[in-house]
Amino acid sequence: MPPKLAVWKFASCDGCQLSLLDCEDELLTLAGEVEISHFLEASSMIAPGPYDVSLVEGSISTPADAERIRHIRRVSRRLVTIGACATAGGIQALRNYADTEEYRSVVYAKPEYVATLAGSTPISAHVPVDFELRGCPIDRSQLLEVISAYLAGRRPGIPDHPVCFECKMRGTVCVMVAHGTPCLGPVTHTGCGAICPAYGRGCYGCFGPATRPNLGSLKTWLGSIGMSRPDVDRAFATFNVAAFEEQPDDPP
Repeated sequence: MPPKLAVWKFASCDGCQLSLLDCEDELLTLAGEVEISHFLEASSMIAPGPYDVSLVEGSISTPADAERIRHIRRVSRRLVTIGACATAGGIQALRNYADTEEYRSVVYAKPEYVATLAGSTPISAHVPVDFELRGCPIDRSQLLEVISAYLAGRRPGIPDHPVCFECKMRGTVCVMVAHGTPCLGPVTHTGCGAICPAYGRGCYGCFGPATRPNLGSLKTWLGSIGMSRPDVDRAFATFNVAAFEEQPDDPP
């Protein structure tokens, strides 16, 4: 029997699942090597578990979500979270720093019918995760590497250095040094190919914090080029707001 692959969605925009569909030719090859047992973005066919590899997109934001992810963990040999929502709570984690009950009472006519948790949290806050694939959205070549690695029984070969390394490798002039452009590249996990700096824009931190990011140093530098502290905080409050908030300003 071929290995079983399942893809699951929680609170998210579906962009990371679409990254898998965008693999096109590679996906056809993958489909010949595995049984895609659960992937509602692509097919209504559902095969029962257990599953060899489960890819999980989205954050946990309701009690039902919390129960469902525990079930998925029980029936999955390997569980891989994909994207900023699943690995860090996503941009919807901005609600973690506000009054969710107030929002619910203002937005919904019958708030008592809306079951929600106080915050939006990553999958790892609820169940053990075998691997986290960062990005908003994820990089499809990295996704294929993760799937191939687990099907082959090895650890995925995903680099964890900052985006600055990618700028150096592609010969991109540093937008911070050359132009004084605010950029989160020094503290952001690699994976995007340094697309934004290649077009003269600063990194927005789509792939979340790199390993041991020196946030304090970067925040000081951003302040030195004229950014106010609220503007600096706002720069980090996007796709991976909760992940950056959890990092100390100065690594140990």
